[in-house]
Amino acid sequence: MKSTVLGYPRIGAQRELKKSIENFWKEKISEEELFKISKDVRTRNWIIQKEADIDMISSNDFSHYDHILDMCITLGCIPERFKNLKGLQQYFAMARGQQKEGLDVTAMEMTKWFDSNYHYIVPEFVKHQEFSLNTKKIVTEWKEALALGIKTKPVIVGPITFLLLGKEKEKGFNRLELLDKILPVYEKLLKEIDSFGVEYLQIDEPVLSLDLSKQEQLAIVKTYQHFSKINVRLKIILANYFDCYGDNLDVAINLPVDVFHLDLVRCPLQLDDILSHPSFSTEKILSLGVVDGRNIWINDFERSLKYIEKVTEKLDNQHIWIASSCSFLHCPYDLDLENTNKKIGLDVKQWLAFSKQKLREISTLKVLATTPGNEDANSIFNENKKANQNRRKSELIHNTLVKERIDKLTNSDSQRISQFSDRQLLQKETLDLPLFPTTTIGSFPQTKKIRQTRAKLKKGEVTQEVYDEFIRNETEVTIRFQEEVGLDVLVHGEFERNDMVEYFGEQLEGFAFTQYGWVQSYGTRCVKPPIIYGDVSREKEMTVKWSSYAQSLTKKPVKGMLTGPVTILQWSFVRDDQPRSVTCNQIACAIRDEVKDLENAGLKVIQIDEPAIREGLPLRKEDWKNYLNWAVKAFRISSSGVKDDTQIHTHMCYSEFNDIIESIAEMDADVITIETSRSEMELLDAFVDFKYPNEIGPGVYDIHSPRVPTQKEIENLLDKACDLLPYENIWVNPDCGLKTRDWPETKSALENLVKSARSMREKMFQLV
Repeated sequence: MKSTVLGYPRIGAQRELKKSIENFWKEKISEEELFKISKDVRTRNWIIQKEADIDMISSNDFSHYDHILDMCITLGCIPERFKNLKGLQQYFAMARGQQKEGLDVTAMEMTKWFDSNYHYIVPEFVKHQEFSLNTKKIVTEWKEALALGIKTKPVIVGPITFLLLGKEKEKGFNRLELLDKILPVYEKLLKEIDSFGVEYLQIDEPVLSLDLSKQEQLAIVKTYQHFSKINVRLKIILANYFDCYGDNLDVAINLPVDVFHLDLVRCPLQLDDILSHPSFSTEKILSLGVVDGRNIWINDFERSLKYIEKVTEKLDNQHIWIASSCSFLHCPYDLDLENTNKKIGLDVKQWLAFSKQKLREISTLKVLATTPGNEDANSIFNENKKANQNRRKSELIHNTLVKERIDKLTNSDSQRISQFSDRQLLQKETLDLPLFPTTTIGSFPQTKKIRQTRAKLKKGEVTQEVYDEFIRNETEVTIRFQEEVGLDVLVHGEFERNDMVEYFGEQLEGFAFTQYGWVQSYGTRCVKPPIIYGDVSREKEMTVKWSSYAQSLTKKPVKGMLTGPVTILQWSFVRDDQPRSVTCNQIACAIRDEVKDLENAGLKVIQIDEPAIREGLPLRKEDWKNYLNWAVKAFRISSSGVKDDTQIHTHMCYSEFNDIIESIAEMDADVITIETSRSEMELLDAFVDFKYPNEIGPGVYDIHSPRVPTQKEIENLLDKACDLLPYENIWVNPDCGLKTRDWPETKSALENLVKSARSMREKMFQLV
């Protein structure tokens, strides 16, 4: 029996990689210094896993930005506009775009990695796509680990997942048609790493957790039959995660692979299906993903051992691996870093396990399964059992008043007073906005000084009064800037906020917080998800103070800025002892109370961000209806307590809307802002085909890239939007918040954005 991990976090325990990459971008460190820090992060990761007695440790799970982007480099799948660039300049330009030294290239698209909050770079394919092999990264990292005495299993993304997660950039072909071109490159890859003495190769094919067509299933079969005919000693681990194999099981279980990985956290029921399947082979190794790679709760050893024992009835120990359910990419590094953190009480902390602790859970389960009499392992088992029992009975978790409120919710709590067409007329009269009204999504640049001042407040180095005066000044400066540039609906800038979910969680009951619980969202963007351990409620106003202050500074409408219940749920580590829908409704009631207080304070525009609503969609279509019903209802509970002339906005980014457009319409937000700049307005097709009735702000400025869009670029996008939508319903805005941008580029971009809106108004007046 072996222990294994599908992948490890790569940002560094103290976000060393994030900081070094950003310093590299600012030319504060050299490429050599960046590579040294990167190697240090990898080395520490490998040593931690080795010291935790993990037998099968991964390599090539490290990335400077994204593992799908890395695979683009490995396979030579580089869009033409980047071909003249080399090395890291090319790599980061593909991820972020580049606008300097006479070069102006747009970034590749970015979207969510299955149903997680991680974002990947979307591969681009053309009809006559060519591929070529570059194994430098894979081989270099394998050799680095070998020099430490660790023989790793490299991890790569499989060809079907790579193709299906990409996008055709030309019409007239299907990306699966490229399979015959990409398979020879994979063949060369397998042969090359085999030549170095690699024993196992982990090939991730998480698309096996999706509803695949017959054509896609046949492509899977073709791929792995092709691999089986390659003359190598290399053994293949087929890794699927995030859900069951489902209807793909008959295909997958017959594939000629050596190791078959199961995510038994997200889909424990599949174990019986596999063990009883007529094609199940006792010669194949089963990798049992029993330790959760997506959440932070301690493992239930009793439950995990039952799964392992069930498999030992069919297989000998040599054919069983104890594994993480997926990569630990989605988990924080080390709970021990929280030893001085008073925001996690001892009761809650005993229920938690971060990546380092999960390694020990895997190795302990292996010992418990193979050596039942081991005293140390049995002692850990007893502690685990006691902690899980304590959690189930804890009074910290349950709030009778919250449960009663949820039980008393009725349909009227999720309905606006009037239909949108009536509300729209009232809102136009109240707000008196021009055609193509301009706004931003909420946040403005969080400068180093802002972050330092907030840190000083937490450390007690400045008083609350001094901090509040600082935030007042920043807010007023930002309001004046927005007035000066000519924006129509303003925001207060969110300078008092750390993260759009963490900020609210800190003010809600039932949440706990980490100091070092960072996880990667995309590139160098890291977040610290709150931990929802108990019933959620709001004890006092959360945002009214700064939103109403901003409104007092201007006659223009200011948006109250809130994070929606589904996004707070999705972007937190959520309790697993009750349905997610119940927790979501608890959050929705808390947000509803805040919405009412904002309205009572004079805010006539309130934005409830829900960028994660598409992300939360189950991977299997048969489960969609149930999820969408409760998710949409939760949003409507949060937004429906206001008068008709109060305008409710929502924001969604990096989502494919075609398959859930009806549900988005059912959310009944007066205005929805979305990301469309990187896709050149392609995402609007869903809204057009459906004839979406409400107002839309198609993001015209890609804030995840440092480049500044020209007025002409923005106007071109707006022209496309006008070809698709009623111009009276179009807003003009960036595609996301401006928190991560610098002020100079923000000012230039927003000036161009406002000029574009004014130009569009003139065009429409001339047409009329």
